[in-house]
Amino acid sequence: MASVQWHSRGRKYESEWQGCHLEGSAVEFSDYHPLKAITVTDSKSRRGGRKGSTSSTSSSSSSVALDPLSSMLDGTDPLSLFAAASETPTLPHSISAGELGRKRQEKEEEVGLDFEPWSSKRGEILSRFTTTEKLSINLFMGSDKSKAASPSSAVSEKVRTRLEELDDLEEGSQRELLNLSQQEYVNRIEELNQSLKEAWGSDQKVKALKIVIQCSKLLSDTSVIQFYPSKFVLITDILDTFGGLVYDRILTMCADPHPLPESFSADEVNDTAKETCLNWFFKIASIRELVPRLYVEAALLKCNRFLAKCGIQETLQRLTAMIRGIGDPLVAVYARAYLCRVGMEVAPHLKDSLNKNFFDLLASFRQIHGESVQNQLGLQRVEIPIYLTLYSPAIHWILQCVAYRAPEVLLTEMMDRCKKLGNNALLLNSVMWAFRAEFVATRATDFIGMIKDCDEAGFPKHLLFASLGRSLSCADPPESERLSILNEAWKVITKVRGPRDYINCAEIWVEFTCRHFTKREVNTVLADIIKHMTPDRAFEDAYPQLQSVINKILPYFHDFSVLFSMEKFLPFLDMFQKDSVRVEVCKSIMEVFIRHQQEATRDPVILNALLHICKTMHDSVNALTLDDEKRSLALLINGFIRMVSFGRDFEQQLSFCVEARATFCNLEPVIIHLIHTVNQLAMETRRVMKGNHSRKTAAFVRACAAYSFITIPSLTSIFSRLNLYLLSGQVALANQCLSQADAFLKAAVSILPEVPRTISIEGKQRSSEPFFLEFINNFLSTLLVVPDHPEQGVLYLVRGLLNMVQDYTWEDNSDAKVRVYISALPLLAAMSQESYLYTIPKVDSNETLYGGDPKFIAEINKLCETLIGQVLDHLKTLGRDEGVRRQCGLAFSLFGCLLAHGDLRNNKLNQLAVNLWNLSHKHGFCETRTSVRTLEYIKHQAQLADMSHLSDITARLSLQSRA
Repeated sequence: MASVQWHSRGRKYESEWQGCHLEGSAVEFSDYHPLKAITVTDSKSRRGGRKGSTSSTSSSSSSVALDPLSSMLDGTDPLSLFAAASETPTLPHSISAGELGRKRQEKEEEVGLDFEPWSSKRGEILSRFTTTEKLSINLFMGSDKSKAASPSSAVSEKVRTRLEELDDLEEGSQRELLNLSQQEYVNRIEELNQSLKEAWGSDQKVKALKIVIQCSKLLSDTSVIQFYPSKFVLITDILDTFGGLVYDRILTMCADPHPLPESFSADEVNDTAKETCLNWFFKIASIRELVPRLYVEAALLKCNRFLAKCGIQETLQRLTAMIRGIGDPLVAVYARAYLCRVGMEVAPHLKDSLNKNFFDLLASFRQIHGESVQNQLGLQRVEIPIYLTLYSPAIHWILQCVAYRAPEVLLTEMMDRCKKLGNNALLLNSVMWAFRAEFVATRATDFIGMIKDCDEAGFPKHLLFASLGRSLSCADPPESERLSILNEAWKVITKVRGPRDYINCAEIWVEFTCRHFTKREVNTVLADIIKHMTPDRAFEDAYPQLQSVINKILPYFHDFSVLFSMEKFLPFLDMFQKDSVRVEVCKSIMEVFIRHQQEATRDPVILNALLHICKTMHDSVNALTLDDEKRSLALLINGFIRMVSFGRDFEQQLSFCVEARATFCNLEPVIIHLIHTVNQLAMETRRVMKGNHSRKTAAFVRACAAYSFITIPSLTSIFSRLNLYLLSGQVALANQCLSQADAFLKAAVSILPEVPRTISIEGKQRSSEPFFLEFINNFLSTLLVVPDHPEQGVLYLVRGLLNMVQDYTWEDNSDAKVRVYISALPLLAAMSQESYLYTIPKVDSNETLYGGDPKFIAEINKLCETLIGQVLDHLKTLGRDEGVRRQCGLAFSLFGCLLAHGDLRNNKLNQLAVNLWNLSHKHGFCETRTSVRTLEYIKHQAQLADMSHLSDITARLSLQSRA
């Protein structure tokens, strides 16, 4: 290709801008609009009737093409048909009004989300009730007799064999494992659970029943009494598994000839399923011992649905009565708890059995203090307070089931019955746990009186006040009683000697105090906590509770000036000596501050306290800190910095940023945010002063620039440095600080060689070229308004940038350097215009400095010709097969640049444009749509008065096929 003589096209930006505006057109409301909804009307016609008029109508009144989606419906909306069909369901058989009423009542009494499920209590019980003593277990070993009979065996032989196996349940099929640790015991139970599933899967149903019976027997054993609640949880998991397997098995047998509906009745169950169900209950009835027989039948309670309408209700009443035969009160109470649990799962509407279990519990409550229990505790060396806590999970659960959606009359009766027992601390504790918080709060004074009457030796009163506090944190007592309630509670709490017992109770009452009282009372509570937890560094063992105290205070004190004015708040924070916990507490405080602080603040109390808290978070960062944790901390600190404002006292604001830079130097996102803040501060100064710079204002802006110039080199991210140098240079220009702007831009150019070829993004290595090119394009757009330095050459910043680009080591087979050259051409073309596209007020750009000097224009043209020559040389190297696609893309980009910015009246430039067009279409890689639209644009431009020379080019440009 011949040498090029570049001449920039003269631009009239104002007229071009006017020509870019879209012309508005009036649209009548009756006209069709593409966003207007299409209405499909229901039709009674069938698909076959298509010859007549269509049954779907459009809401548009204009004559438009039929909507393909509505035409496919052919007037029959499938959703409408489905809705119509569902409005008139066909019932398999008629249902009486009484039956419908009963089902409606059962539906209303189903367990809802407001009922705390057993699964949420399971983990807490297992972690709370542990032991170091050795345990024993009777592990079922199985026998050959339990194998499934062959298909050829007669039915009578199969029945006889299974009866023999059932007789063998307790004979020679087990062995006792002694001296097991707690973990070994848990593992054995898990093995039994797995063996149960395997036996069931291999059709060894009797073996599965044997495993369940053996496990149920373990619930009669209280030899290691402290572990009994956890044992109950483990064994009942196996019972639940067995009950589910049996129920699902029978339900599948009911699928012939069609599956049962969800709310089926016993009349719909076939005889085979009923017979199988009865067979299971007959097997259970043959179990000799009471406890395993009771538990296994309770596990299969749901199966009574297959047999009779009232089967579940009758079974619940019978099993409730059977529990009265269990002599050990601890075993009995957990049996009642399990029966209440399956009762709530299967038939929550049957409240009578729940109530009867509770009142039976009251009747047998005196057994707890009986001689046999005392002897057992003496043998195991267990004290009464510890023994009583073993009852808590079972009694809590029973009371929760009884009290769920119970009428207030019943709750009052239950409370009165508890009063009559006397010395009923254990039961009273469970009542306050299980009853509705509103019920307890309304009668808080009565409960305090009952707590006072309890014996301290049997059940500590501070535990009772803790249970009362939990209820009062959810519901409000009468306003006139609140202060007396707090005083009565704190009299007991403050006398608790053990730090752990004290903080467990005090932590609960903090929320009640915050909710109903002022900072004075909260400060008093904090002082008392500090007094109890400081000696012997007791706070080190109570970090979760102390952290909970903070989390309960913060929601009630969104005004941080009030929070930090509490004398004991910061000393309370000083108790968090463990780094990880201290950081979590600081994060909690900052999250609340950022979420609820509505206005920026300059309050010195708030600033000093939060600066200390943020410094604590920052100082926790080390070489092992994860990037996600660093980002989380930086977000919180930046949120704090964003809420600091000293109004028009800009010097004070800058001083704060200087202090923050020194404080948070290890968190790069915070330093970046501070630089942005200072740049924003400089622009705010300019806005407030309305561009009238006094010496003081100019000095302040230069101080902001110095802050940024000193801080940016400390950043490790190369692109953060580049972008901040550019941003700070733009801010300096806007404030007429030309020497500072020049320093920022030269610094950016000087570090371009440091850009690596790859960078890490979210842990993955990515090419840096896209980010590099984006920065260079932004940099080029800024250079239009940057005046040349009087002591430097013409376009020294542009030349410096291009020299760096020339010397940079680009990736192999990369076109990035050439794309930079192409991007520089529009800048140079814009610099040669008489009036620039944009300028900065009170800053003289090169248009003013050179005033269109021919020497300046000649320098621009010469530089453009050099860049075009570099691009053309690169295009020649891409002529081989593997580079032709890239060649086409670059040729088309350069063609577009010449078309937009070059003066194509110049014959050589004109011919070059045609050659580039032909080269870009030579191999068929140019997108046809783009080519067509480009030609249309050129033809449109050729119609303008000063662009008629484009007509000649249009005639010489042709589209070539991909073939």
